[in-house]
Amino acid sequence: MIKKLIRKILGTKTKVRDTNIPEVLGPDAHGIDPKLLSNNAVRVTSTLQEAGFEAFVVGGAVRDLLLGVKPKDFDIATNATPEQVRKLFRRAFIIGKRFQIVHVMFGQDLLEVTTFRGTTSDNAPKDEHGRVLRDNTFGSQAEDAVRRDFTINAMYYNPANGQVLDYHGGIEDIRAKTLRIIGQPEARYREDPVRMLRVVRFAAKLKFTIEPTTAAPIALMAPLIDNVPAARVFDEMLKLLMSGHALACLQQLRKEGLHHGLLPLLDVVLEQPMGFKFVTLALDSTDARIAAGKTVSPGFLFASLLWHQVLEKWTAYRAAGEQTIPALHLAADDVLDSQTEKLALQRKIGTDMRDIWSMQPRFERRTGKAPHKLLEHLRFRAGYDFLLLRCASGEIDAELGEWWTAFYESDEAGREALIASASRAPRPPRSAGSAGSAGGAAGAGSRAGGGASRAGAGGFGAGASSAADGSGEDDYADAPAASEPPKRKRAPRRSRARGPAAAAESGAPGASGAGGAGGTGGTGSAGGGAGSDHD
Repeated sequence: MIKKLIRKILGTKTKVRDTNIPEVLGPDAHGIDPKLLSNNAVRVTSTLQEAGFEAFVVGGAVRDLLLGVKPKDFDIATNATPEQVRKLFRRAFIIGKRFQIVHVMFGQDLLEVTTFRGTTSDNAPKDEHGRVLRDNTFGSQAEDAVRRDFTINAMYYNPANGQVLDYHGGIEDIRAKTLRIIGQPEARYREDPVRMLRVVRFAAKLKFTIEPTTAAPIALMAPLIDNVPAARVFDEMLKLLMSGHALACLQQLRKEGLHHGLLPLLDVVLEQPMGFKFVTLALDSTDARIAAGKTVSPGFLFASLLWHQVLEKWTAYRAAGEQTIPALHLAADDVLDSQTEKLALQRKIGTDMRDIWSMQPRFERRTGKAPHKLLEHLRFRAGYDFLLLRCASGEIDAELGEWWTAFYESDEAGREALIASASRAPRPPRSAGSAGSAGGAAGAGSRAGGGASRAGAGGFGAGASSAADGSGEDDYADAPAASEPPKRKRAPRRSRARGPAAAAESGAPGASGAGGAGGTGGTGSAGGGAGSDHD
């Protein structure tokens, strides 16, 4: 009774967690299904353990296993140095300047192996804002756990005995659906501002709530992202947009005040009814394809996100007296130049975007040999799917999409009949700045989308970047950045913006692929075009 009275007066004392000693959970406590493990991940950990080293599956893979989800990537943490790891595997390569890691290859399967990191980084080189530039200090497992970003990513799983080691209450946060940063938030964001983007991605992807202390400094510290190399920002944005929850991620970015400067003017587009509908259709289709296990083209995705910026500039150039095609190329140049500077868009992705945009006015030419020539374009399917999105959003008349769906599916006689009917019909208005009825176009666009699905149109289908989720994306936020892409040369004013032969989408028509949401599915390329490739 006296003890209860004392506790009531003084309050209950909160137990402080000793982060040097992990909570150890056995198979019955954590419930991980061993069948979800990668055989190659088990092979790496067992090889290291047989050589006398500690080795654990770590980071996002453990988080996903605890959530009952099969991880896309398996990362390994060990007390072996990078050189010691490299000597144990036939195909192993040390990469990274900021912090060295080892890539171990088994066929096309890549696993990242990192050495436990130390907490002493006082002497590590930093920029004027406190961002760590290089740090190869090794340490113990407990120190390694402190260096990880969020509690849910700081757990270690040993496949040999089935135990999970939890240093920072990650299990509790997973059960509470809470995203909590390890350490003092301001200091951790200053060390690596990309962590702020990762908070948004994980919160949207996992449907977790950001812990208030973790969220509080983000809006104030958001400008620090401007100091991060553009290539790293692009990699993180690609992971965000290809997380399977792209629209939720963009909405979370806006909520946290992080969208400014990442995709300039995107906020304005999302506030315009037509622009919002177009972007929503594109992102929903992307999310649906990822949920179905299909590939996604980064070029198509960024072309969709930036289309209304191109459309606005295209309209302005035409109003100033430029002809339709040169005006479109100038508009594309302006948008790509600004985005390449901000996001380090890879040259190939920029080429794909330009090809998709440059095809749009060509869809209006439905007489003579023009439709047959366009049908042979290496990226026809991407341009065709893009056209259907424009119809479904109400930007242009749905009749144009329906005509091309019929033309795409018809035999030679049917195509000639369609061309003849188009020749007799009144010439439609130019697409730049024009809009059809939103209500009617949405329904007709859906019908056109169904046709695209049957035909296997693959604008979203091929050319997926292997960085969709990225290796090591859930462990250290300060993984090595990709090298800066070469500067893109400005295209000649009246040049035909044709891309290289290695197309990002499936090739010429004649293939049958799997359907996608809103007429954006299909990856087959039996008709004789370039197949998928990976950036």
